[in-house]
Amino acid sequence: MEIISQNFLPHCSLVTWSGSNRLVPNRSNILLPSGGIRKSRFVIRNGTSDGYVVGENDDLGTISRRGGDSKTKVLIPGLPDQSNGEAAAARITTSQCEWKPNLTVHYEKSGCGNVEAPAVLFLPGFGVGSFHYEKQLADLGRDYRVWAVDFVGQGLSLPTQDPTTTTSSTSTTLSEETSGLGVKQPFWGFGDEAQPWADQLVYSLDLWREQVQYIVEEVIGEPVYIAGNSLGGYVALYFAATHPHLVKGVTLLNATPFWGFFPNPVRSPRLARLFPWSGTFPLPPRVKKLTELVWQKISDPESIAEILKQVYKDHSTDVDKVFSRIVKITQHPAAAASFASIMFAPGGELSFSEALSRCKENNVQICLMYGREDPWVGPIWGKKIKKELPNAPYYEISPAGHCPHDEVPEVVNYLMRGWIKHLESGGYEALPLLEDGEEDWEQSSIAAEMEFPRGEERKKAVNLWLYGSKYSFWGGVGEAFRASLVRVLRGKFV
Repeated sequence: MEIISQNFLPHCSLVTWSGSNRLVPNRSNILLPSGGIRKSRFVIRNGTSDGYVVGENDDLGTISRRGGDSKTKVLIPGLPDQSNGEAAAARITTSQCEWKPNLTVHYEKSGCGNVEAPAVLFLPGFGVGSFHYEKQLADLGRDYRVWAVDFVGQGLSLPTQDPTTTTSSTSTTLSEETSGLGVKQPFWGFGDEAQPWADQLVYSLDLWREQVQYIVEEVIGEPVYIAGNSLGGYVALYFAATHPHLVKGVTLLNATPFWGFFPNPVRSPRLARLFPWSGTFPLPPRVKKLTELVWQKISDPESIAEILKQVYKDHSTDVDKVFSRIVKITQHPAAAASFASIMFAPGGELSFSEALSRCKENNVQICLMYGREDPWVGPIWGKKIKKELPNAPYYEISPAGHCPHDEVPEVVNYLMRGWIKHLESGGYEALPLLEDGEEDWEQSSIAAEMEFPRGEERKKAVNLWLYGSKYSFWGGVGEAFRASLVRVLRGKFV
């Protein structure tokens, strides 16, 4: 194989393989503000759709061609905190800000020294926090200014004071010595009356949407690329639907398309009045008893470990840090009542479908990245969004479960970079897997094998699909059914 210099044409590379030459457009050769030229990827093809896409930092000498494989192979960098020759990871710092009385928002940030870089905000799923995005903060923080927040009522954004009062209460303020350190304390929120600052407080979609608005306007101070996993995906879409001027693009990571089991008082005031309690403080007596029983079960470390085992497809993924952080959160005295408030909170003023329609009306750019083996929010929900937005890029990763950003962060980070570059360049930079040109976007799907280093002297590979504008929803459902059937049969006869 011979690769001839790409400098003879400003936007093309000539690739020679077995005597067959091809000019490959380098859409990633664009002028930088400093006057330089961004280094482009080499795209290697042999005329039969098999080949390799080599990242700008990869060593061409390590590539070997596999005969008979019709799938593109893409070599991408590993995480920066691994021993693979990558640059040092971005420094992560933690901060807090008081948003409302006794409601302190915890967030983490990285890369904030580069004031010219785009701002990226990550929103967490239910039961976790900003710590779930440390692999994005450490990696993407090298190129962008990155934030990740904890929703109030979750993570380290739990209240700093008991939202209720009781006759036997003496001092309910959380001290630094006992905060999150496993010290047993009475449940906060189980008192007789709500504190004035907690009157009508309920941990709901609408409250989190307001929180995100505060973070974007007051902490970040400019429009952002916003990404969310699971519950965070719903909130990201909801915020973009109501504040499109503050959003440059939305990335949905296995976003849950539903949240809240009870009617919203603004949408359905008469129906909402039929339900005596809607997640406010204090908890009613019956709810207190139910919460104690349920909380005892779900906060047990064995239950938490079992849930993580369900949502992560690759059980070799190190989830020790995630596990310990979740366990620590459950030990906060406000965690049980906050959980009850979240579970009984009304749905949002906008349903997921309505939020999606508003984003479509306002031309909000949306990108979908879904783990194919998600047992909770299967890719069928991503395919339904794709049906509504045919031109939205939809990537499916396998094997990967409910949290692809933590299970295969190398792939998600690679896609995030490509997605942001695509939007920042006004579409001049091709989307990931479209380096050969936009004509491929018309295909129903493009497949690739993503290979990346992980740990010392170890490589990992996963499959990636990009579904184009001609993607058929029912065809995708049939494909998913066939894939599930194959997995079942393999498990039965292996």
